[in-house]
Amino acid sequence: MNREKFEFKDRLIKGITTDGHFKISVVKTSDMVKEAKERHGLSLLNTVILGRALTATMLLASELKGEERVRLRMEGNGPIGHLVVEANSLGEVRGYVANPEATLDYSDSSVSIGDGIGLGLLTFSKTLYNEAEPRTSTIQLVKGDVTADIAHYLVQSEQIDSGLIIDVGIDEEGNVTESGGLLIQKLPSAPDGQIDMLQERLASFPPVHKFYEDGQYIDDVMNKVMSPMQVKELARQLVDFFCRCNKDRFLNALSMLSYDDLKEMEGDSQEIVCQYCNNKENISKEEIKELIESAQAKLN
Repeated sequence: MNREKFEFKDRLIKGITTDGHFKISVVKTSDMVKEAKERHGLSLLNTVILGRALTATMLLASELKGEERVRLRMEGNGPIGHLVVEANSLGEVRGYVANPEATLDYSDSSVSIGDGIGLGLLTFSKTLYNEAEPRTSTIQLVKGDVTADIAHYLVQSEQIDSGLIIDVGIDEEGNVTESGGLLIQKLPSAPDGQIDMLQERLASFPPVHKFYEDGQYIDDVMNKVMSPMQVKELARQLVDFFCRCNKDRFLNALSMLSYDDLKEMEGDSQEIVCQYCNNKENISKEEIKELIESAQAKLN
């Protein structure tokens, strides 16, 4: 991989204004969204909706430590049904939608992209160190377009004044061009009204993917959106569509089944598909037999 290609890989950068008033995270998720589209065979609608959800969840995971992780679930009455995305601070993100081929009829002028999810609920949970149970918050969806819903969640559940942009660029052939987003969050020392000015600026800010299409990068986005405030970089890291599923995990999941359920599989191999990444693993007849023998031994 040449230097330029490496420099423009999907990444997240975190910074804080030198006056200590705001923190900002900017992420490029172009390859991540392209991989999700390919892995799941996503329709154009789902490419944008799941792409936004992957991007938003990565931004929200940027405040975590180590193996801590977050999980976003949006469920509504639209044709998509529901989506689930997980991310951790290591830059590993994965996700899926219930109905990957879902579409909308845009000949109806009242239809918007938010109708893909429709009316429903957003549930966000954090799995943190030293806490036995995840912290979970559930709110009603406000638009179903992901961006407005995450912004509403931050105000309602996290009670943090924030500015959020998430963009997935699509060309005339329906291919993903670039994708990314940014999140600005007010810190306690920030003067009243300053976040309102930043939110107004974001409303007139060009789509983030346009910067990437023009050859600019996460650093440029961070500095331009916060100007004239100066920003100190805190950290940066690669981000990827990454799932830790493997055959051992599938076998472990099957071992949790009852003896009777395993007996029904006897004599046949089984193909197991991971919901999150669509990877497939074949479990042989011999491996099923070993699981049955193990379950039988537990009964004796």
